[in-house]
Amino acid sequence: MNLSETFVTVANLVKTIKIRPTDQELLSLYGLYKQATEGNNKTSKPWIFELEKASKWEAWNKNANMSKEDAQKKYIDTAYEIINKYT
Repeated sequence: MNLSETFVTVANLVKTIKIRPTDQELLSLYGLYKQATEGNNKTSKPWIFELEKASKWEAWNKNANMSKEDAQKKYIDTAYEIINKYT
């Protein structure tokens, strides 16, 4: 299985976790996923009062300039840590 296939498989596996990870863990996965699938965040920063949108924007933006492959690898590693923690 190549990196892209592993990434998709692990992303689907994350959806099956029965115990909800922490908000910070979910944001970390979100930011890595967005970087791996869309590249750098080109959207405008949301208003600070839009807490959820602002948090997601920040999580994605933390990974700016990370290559798609590096983001996929880091997502896979982070996801496995979370999966092992909650299963």
